Amino acid sequence: MRIRIVDAFTDRPFAGNPAGVLLLDDVFPDEDWLQNVALEVNHAETAFAHRLPEGGEADWALRWFTPVTEVAMCGHATLATAHVLQSTGAHEGPVRFATRSGVLVATPGADGWITLDFPTAPLTPVEIPAGVTEALGAAPVVAYDTGPGVGDLLVELADEKTVLGLAPDLRALSAYSSRGIIATARAADPTLGYDFVSRCFFPNVGIDEDPVTGSAHTALAPHWAARLGRNDLTGLQASRRTGLVRTELRGERTLLVGRAVTVIEGELLA
Repeated sequence: MRIRIVDAFTDRPFAGNPAGVLLLDDVFPDEDWLQNVALEVNHAETAFAHRLPEGGEADWALRWFTPVTEVAMCGHATLATAHVLQSTGAHEGPVRFATRSGVLVATPGADGWITLDFPTAPLTPVEIPAGVTEALGAAPVVAYDTGPGVGDLLVELADEKTVLGLAPDLRALSAYSSRGIIATARAADPTLGYDFVSRCFFPNVGIDEDPVTGSAHTALAPHWAARLGRNDLTGLQASRRTGLVRTELRGERTLLVGRAVTVIEGELLA
């Protein structure tokens, strides 16, 4: 079985967010095997996909695993899987994925960009939890629950410099949501090509800091669309690897647009 490592939300190797991608010949194997492969790959997510019979509501079934657990939604590994399907000729044109978050569609563009159609996260304002300022190392301006699909606490900070300088207590952060914390701020200089900046810390699923998080942008898109008065925005996720996510808010759906690069291809023997 072929296994690939794909850098997503970037157009160059060794940037963006790496994901393992395995295209399976048949139905999903035993869950312990899936989890062990994800642990061996040891990236934020490993995606497993298999083709579905023609005539249904989806073309491929898709699941995502971190090194420690299965997750309900993953943008960058979906982008990586769509990239593999297109680049290998396994699927042409838009592809419909059957997932735990419903049917998600990935549409390739002629210029190499791929557009993901994801559900918009429902944002609910919440009181800033006691202790989160100390755990994060910065005082949030506002905080939101992002709903069960995303499972994060979204906090807006004072400015981009504050987000870039975060060095949180990851163990302490684990108490505030089911997955982790999205920290964000308005771009200091929008002429640089992005409208907002973010960083994502997910200790509860075994990811200290996620390099670039598609699912987080389903919450960041409605937050910043309301703040900035525009539905088409670009976010910079300011991890060490960095990556850009173009977003388009369409009510209950959010389009996430990015590119991907295959950096490793090999054979899985286990």
